[in-house]
Amino acid sequence: MAKAPAKPKTTPMMEQYAEVKRGLPCGTLLLFRLGDFYEMFNEDAREGARVLGITLTQRQGTPMAGIPYHAAESYIGKALAAGRKVAICDQVETPRPGKLVKRSLTRIITPGTAIESSQVEADVNRFILALDRDKLGWHAAWMDLSTADFVVSSDHNLSGLLPILTAIQPSELIVPEHRLDEWKSMAEEDSPDIGDLLHLLQDRPATELPGFHFEPAEGARGVTEALKVLNLEGFGLDDAHPALGAAGALVHYVTENLCARPENLRRIREYSSDKSLLLDPATLRNLEIFNSASNTRDGSLAAAIDQTVTAAGARLLNHCLSSPPLDIGELRRRQACVGELIDCPGETRRLREHLQSVRDIPRILGRLQNRLRNPRELGGIRETLRRIPEIRTTLDNIAGSSIESVRTRVSDFPELRELLDRALRDELPAQLNDGGVIRQGYDGELDRLLSLTSDNKSWLAELERTEQERTGIKKLRVRFNNAFGYYIEVTKANLHLVPENYIRKQTTVNAERFYTEELKQKEKEIFHAEENAKAREMELFAGLVDAVLAEEARLRETASALAELDLFLGWAVLAREWNYCRPELHEGTGLEIREGRHPVVEQTIRRSPSGLAGSFAFVPNDTSLDAAGEQIMLITGPNMAGKSTYIRQVALITLLAQIGSWVPATECRIGLVDRIFSRVGASDELSRGNSTFMVEMNETANILNNATARSLIILDEIGRGTSTYDGLSIAWAVVENLHGSGGSGPRTLFATHYHELTQLDRYLERLRNYSVSVKEWNDEIVFVRQVIPGPADRSYGIQVARLAGLPLPVIDRAKEILEKLESDDTTPISAPAQTLPSPKHKPSVKKAKSDDNQLSLF
Repeated sequence: MAKAPAKPKTTPMMEQYAEVKRGLPCGTLLLFRLGDFYEMFNEDAREGARVLGITLTQRQGTPMAGIPYHAAESYIGKALAAGRKVAICDQVETPRPGKLVKRSLTRIITPGTAIESSQVEADVNRFILALDRDKLGWHAAWMDLSTADFVVSSDHNLSGLLPILTAIQPSELIVPEHRLDEWKSMAEEDSPDIGDLLHLLQDRPATELPGFHFEPAEGARGVTEALKVLNLEGFGLDDAHPALGAAGALVHYVTENLCARPENLRRIREYSSDKSLLLDPATLRNLEIFNSASNTRDGSLAAAIDQTVTAAGARLLNHCLSSPPLDIGELRRRQACVGELIDCPGETRRLREHLQSVRDIPRILGRLQNRLRNPRELGGIRETLRRIPEIRTTLDNIAGSSIESVRTRVSDFPELRELLDRALRDELPAQLNDGGVIRQGYDGELDRLLSLTSDNKSWLAELERTEQERTGIKKLRVRFNNAFGYYIEVTKANLHLVPENYIRKQTTVNAERFYTEELKQKEKEIFHAEENAKAREMELFAGLVDAVLAEEARLRETASALAELDLFLGWAVLAREWNYCRPELHEGTGLEIREGRHPVVEQTIRRSPSGLAGSFAFVPNDTSLDAAGEQIMLITGPNMAGKSTYIRQVALITLLAQIGSWVPATECRIGLVDRIFSRVGASDELSRGNSTFMVEMNETANILNNATARSLIILDEIGRGTSTYDGLSIAWAVVENLHGSGGSGPRTLFATHYHELTQLDRYLERLRNYSVSVKEWNDEIVFVRQVIPGPADRSYGIQVARLAGLPLPVIDRAKEILEKLESDDTTPISAPAQTLPSPKHKPSVKKAKSDDNQLSLF
């Protein structure tokens, strides 16, 4: 009986690889350090080659794929973008000939735990979300490991969490085992909120952990240990908070991936939907808050109002839009800061110039604390500290008590600044191992070791010159490589001139390599000096890092103040350039806007490359609403007249006012709004099994079930996705429901083409009819885009169809049918008198004489 072929013997290095691989989560790519490369083997090599676009090779039947060590960050970024996890196994000791180098797992990088600058977008947070559900409700915790933002929240209803979860756009999800399948089953039972949640989490990498990681008691213990505190009372949290289970799972997951506890976590805060203006997923999408309809940032509200010059300032803007506070005192403080900066344009310009040199301190600190350290990080802190005295001096020149709240939080660091200036070279390498970090003159011992290295290399150059003269070999060279160290190289044509004290070291194709006892001794001196110099420089660098981290708390507070200053400066520039006004916020239920404008459309018109800026200007409009007075504006008018733009602009102005910004209007008074709802646009969600009409009804149901007397609602064309009478009936009933039978209701703008609804003002006392004005001339219409009291007299649909380019025979036939439908004649509509020409054959048209004369001019 033939013996089975023996399995190839596994090398010690591959045994080392297999041991690390066995401990990794399924699907994780392992990058295994071999010299100057990270290698992948077996299935990882196949998958890595596909994802990263690198060459797949084989050695002794084992698939391999490798990336250069110095270029690893860019390849890791590609893997993260593809939703993959990447494990790093590094060499943790200096390689020695004939000995297996020690290696260990140093990091697992996932889409939600990446912190390297090349792996995260500077202007946006990268959150990882842990989510769970139990009998008490929904519990969430989210963290940006790069900035140490750590938040928990619980809500009995998912609708209370969806607005913030949609706004933060998590990069990765952590859930208990089997939860996703459970939620998918709930969505199939017609739960719109669950459907929105699954849509949000679609295509995002998700990891399931055993359920015990989500136990609140275990979570509270893990969080307190991570924050290095005895309890969480100092953060306003009880140890029994139900969301601490999710927070603990998050800490556990991050710790596993860092291969160490996260050292940059210092605080945790609670998000409460009761303390924020809520915008549900449909409203965030319909109002294009973070992304436009094309799913890009361009054309969104965030892009239109972003005048920040720092990464931290841009992230703070996104945070303000994600969770606008209902604290009227805080909103007034922000508005006042913007006003004081508007009054000082010179100081505003200088501050923005200084801030352009401020680096991303929160993320730099996060990397330093989590053992990712390179010299340029300290260089970024040094550059920022150099700007602080100028920033503080400029702030001193701005009159006003509000901006003082920012200035007092900007600390100066003269000792740390002097230390970094004295210790660091002007040009810093990307990696500490490259050397050249510490400035000459900072440390005498390092200078001595470097001088030894320099002197030894000068000795080598002198050796080459003297040996050339002594031997008469002009092409003699003293060289070095990592494998053989220093050697004397002589071409084969000159071997007869080699002196007796040369000892042969290696033979090559065209030359022989030798050494002498003197050269061998000098080699030892050089290696020893270089190793000592590198060790000393690393020791000094570690001391500088410790000095920076000793000021971590004050540096974070200063960075927070500078981000806020950047945000307020941007809003001041925006208000001055676009003539915004300071809104008056109050606790009432009124909403008054004089000459309001759409903040995005206005900019688009002026900056349009097609010449619109010279031909058109945005037409401002007034708005007056009150929950107990003029509660509902029913707006009629033709398509393209500007109804949708008008109702959106009211919602956006309200949102801007409630993040603390100034607004595009000449006057504005707004009673605080607790939620903004919108039902605008029409987009099929076929991938989710929903038609246009079903989406419309889901969003409308959400509004009717959750709106309060303090809410603001904008509705556009409710009921148009079904038959005319069905749609009209639904729209009618929706308006009645919003009005209600009490003394107040949610402030509502309702745009419609159902002119029958204008009759509602006869018995709904808080409803007012408005229309968008148009002018008619020679059976054509001119859009005035002015909202005026009273209903529109008709819809002008046929005139709009003509503007859209419908063929003239179609327009004429539509007029005949319309006249028939609007008359009392109940006889059937007759067939057209003449069959329309086929679109494939262009009809011949006899030109009038005047047409020939006009054409002859060209």
